[in-house]
Amino acid sequence: DNLMGLLGPSSGKLIIDGEEITTKNVSSWQKKISHVPQEIFLSDSSIKENIVLGNSDSGSNDKLLNSLSIANANEFINEFQENINYNVGDNGSNLSGGQKQRIAIARAVYSSSPILILDEATSSLDSKSEKLVQNAIDKLMINKTSIVIAHRLSTIQNADKIIVLDKGEIIEEGSHNELIKNNSIYKKLISLQSFS
Repeated sequence: DNLMGLLGPSSGKLIIDGEEITTKNVSSWQKKISHVPQEIFLSDSSIKENIVLGNSDSGSNDKLLNSLSIANANEFINEFQENINYNVGDNGSNLSGGQKQRIAIARAVYSSSPILILDEATSSLDSKSEKLVQNAIDKLMINKTSIVIAHRLSTIQNADKIIVLDKGEIIEEGSHNELIKNNSIYKKLISLQSFS
């Protein structure tokens, strides 16, 4: 909520790229952020309408097709007779979980926002869908500041900095390799997930 500008910090300042984030500049700040949550909201309209969602350049078909390609969404969209005009149903009821996630990723690509928030974006997916979505996320994160919230640690291993939280407190931070070298909680969590 702080990053989205909905709440101010209880103490200190939130500064990104030299700009203080306050509740006063919330609308201009939110335009700089793409958010891919665990639970995707889709309107009862076409795939295309769910991706361009309020963007002023909604007529750019090349940009739309590129967004779908990066999101690995063409694989299932090409199966629909209506293609990008396929109606996703109420809150995406005509799509699987992995398909909904890839539509959300295409939306994030299309928005061209410099900051990306991924909030448990692969946690509710089966293994096949997770691999497709993770591949799309890896492409989406190129040249963006990305904040990834994850319990599945495979999704964050390439991060520049990993911050491990326990009960709201930072207990360790570093790169994947730095945390693995230490006898860290992160290392223990990685070993536990390796067997699951």
